[in-house]
Amino acid sequence: MKKRVVLAYSGGLDTSVAVAYLTHEFDFEVIAVAVDVGQSEDFEAIRQRALDSGAVEASVVDCKETYAEDYLSKALKANALYEGRYPLVSSLSRPAIVKVLVEEAAKLNATGIAHGCTGKGNDQVRFEVSIRALAPDLEILAPTRNWNMTREESIDYAKSKGVRVPVTKEKLYSIDENIWGRAIECGILEDPWNRPPEDVWSMTRVSQDDPTEVIITFKSGIPVALNDKEMSFLEIISNLNSLVGSYGYGRIDMVENRRVGIKSRETYEAPGALALIQAHKDLEAVTLERDLAHEKIRIEPRIAELIYDGLWFSPLMEAYSQFVDSSQKYVSGEVRLQLSPYSCIVNGRKSPYSLYDYNLATYDASDSFNHSDAEGFVKIWGLGISTWAQRQKGV
Repeated sequence: MKKRVVLAYSGGLDTSVAVAYLTHEFDFEVIAVAVDVGQSEDFEAIRQRALDSGAVEASVVDCKETYAEDYLSKALKANALYEGRYPLVSSLSRPAIVKVLVEEAAKLNATGIAHGCTGKGNDQVRFEVSIRALAPDLEILAPTRNWNMTREESIDYAKSKGVRVPVTKEKLYSIDENIWGRAIECGILEDPWNRPPEDVWSMTRVSQDDPTEVIITFKSGIPVALNDKEMSFLEIISNLNSLVGSYGYGRIDMVENRRVGIKSRETYEAPGALALIQAHKDLEAVTLERDLAHEKIRIEPRIAELIYDGLWFSPLMEAYSQFVDSSQKYVSGEVRLQLSPYSCIVNGRKSPYSLYDYNLATYDASDSFNHSDAEGFVKIWGLGISTWAQRQKGV
């Protein structure tokens, strides 16, 4: 009896070739599973492409709500930006996808899970570590990593097996998309000096010129309304992608450090994600106590690293998540964003739990700060320095 393997299927070049490769070279029964995390794709066409490529079964699992509620919400509350810039567009979707794959493998009596990740990329780490965390007994197959074909050779292999792929040798971009944004790489983008061609962008093309404002309402760190209209988190992300993206805001062009030890030029567009993180940070500035705010800022890069490195399902990530959830108790209120071409800035924030006290902060007649208390405070604060200066500095 043939072995059955569940393949994480995107409908792109690598996974389409993987179906044919596992079928023809290893005689596996391939079950293609496409997980909908918000890609702007024709999923019926993707499902049919998998069957045409040789899959014995093909299905699409709608995971958008779960992805937003269980994964993106945690990233937003942690202000997760890898190396201070990348909102983890691809990284966050991988554990969500793996959870679906593991569930499908159990349901379909598959003995393994396959993915289309290369040996140079981060995704192989995210898929395989997550699979081992959730189902350590499943076999893991990585055909793309092992077949030693260039991208051009993969296209030729697909043609030889009658597999239709939506890629040509002339336009070799690799695109990964979900509700949190798009990642674009390969082709001309591999040279970090080359300016990204305008055709790589689709979410962030300027179509609005007149400045506008949008108010985001948060409850315990999660957005719940836009301009006083209540929406689900998923709906808010989608609406902000369209609105903020229409002003051309949300592009990222960076050289990042991959987990495998190489530097890679990456381009991303994430208008909704970047706008939400900016607004959330600003609301925290008025609602978090100083030491709590500073400690949270300290661990945020580490949380982003864990997500980037494929350690979503880990004890440390779980512990950090509990800390972050605790910190969000009073992160409720409204943030106003001003949008103009290629710009998105915060120009107002308020909260019923704000720690900003106007009477303490102001310098006008309503000032309630006791200035006479400052002299003793400053002397005691600097006592160690003054003692050092007297006893050791001149020795």
